[in-house]
Amino acid sequence: MPLRIRTFLPSLAIFLQPLAAHADLPDMEDPSRGKGEGIMETLQNYGYDIVVLMSLAICAVGFLVVANSCIGTYAEIQNGRKQWKDLGAMAGVGAILLVITIWLLTEAGDIL
Repeated sequence: MPLRIRTFLPSLAIFLQPLAAHADLPDMEDPSRGKGEGIMETLQNYGYDIVVLMSLAICAVGFLVVANSCIGTYAEIQNGRKQWKDLGAMAGVGAILLVITIWLLTEAGDIL
């Protein structure tokens, strides 16, 4: 066999190998409110799921902001610029704001 054919056959086998795989894609999940009667209702149900997921992300970001503020206040306590009551106030106000945020976003999800 000529050298050109011997180098071409293995490369051809490598490129044709993915064509042999016939795996099925997974089925798409229905939205949490159900599939709906038509395409518009199904899209609205998917939109509801997206809004609920975005509200969860907002709550997670709020938690990270409160935690970051508390860590910053703790660092200032170690440097002597703030007192422990400042950390308690930061954590208390942050917790109240998180509870209010979660409550408001839950109410908004129920309105949808």
